[in-house]
Amino acid sequence: MVNLGDGGGVRLDVWLDVACLFRTRSEAQKACRAGKVTANGQSAKPNRHVRVGDELVISRPLGRKQRLKVLAFAERHVARAEARRLYEDLTPPPTAEEIEARRLERVFRAAMMPLRAPDKRQRRELRRLKGRD
Repeated sequence: MVNLGDGGGVRLDVWLDVACLFRTRSEAQKACRAGKVTANGQSAKPNRHVRVGDELVISRPLGRKQRLKVLAFAERHVARAEARRLYEDLTPPPTAEEIEARRLERVFRAAMMPLRAPDKRQRRELRRLKGRD
């Protein structure tokens, strides 16, 4: 199941998908093409071969950067808990200021979201509460 260091390497987009760092392989490809993934300090294309010991940096939303070290490969998709054994997360824990900034960002985005019209079930409930049904 998990192959530790055969030296041959595997495509970056495939490894990112199998390691559950992106939902799909196409998402991993888009991130690589957009320059959001670097391998050993260089911008990485999706077809770049990853080897054991490579250090990857993935740019995440809100300016966060996730640092990883490749430990192993998997021949096929594995469970998320098993996929975490494919890499070592070198990302430092967020500071209190970063946590607060993320919380404020979430609150701001929630306040700026446009109001959605009620769906069919909610409209029926509103009519019933108003006594029109």
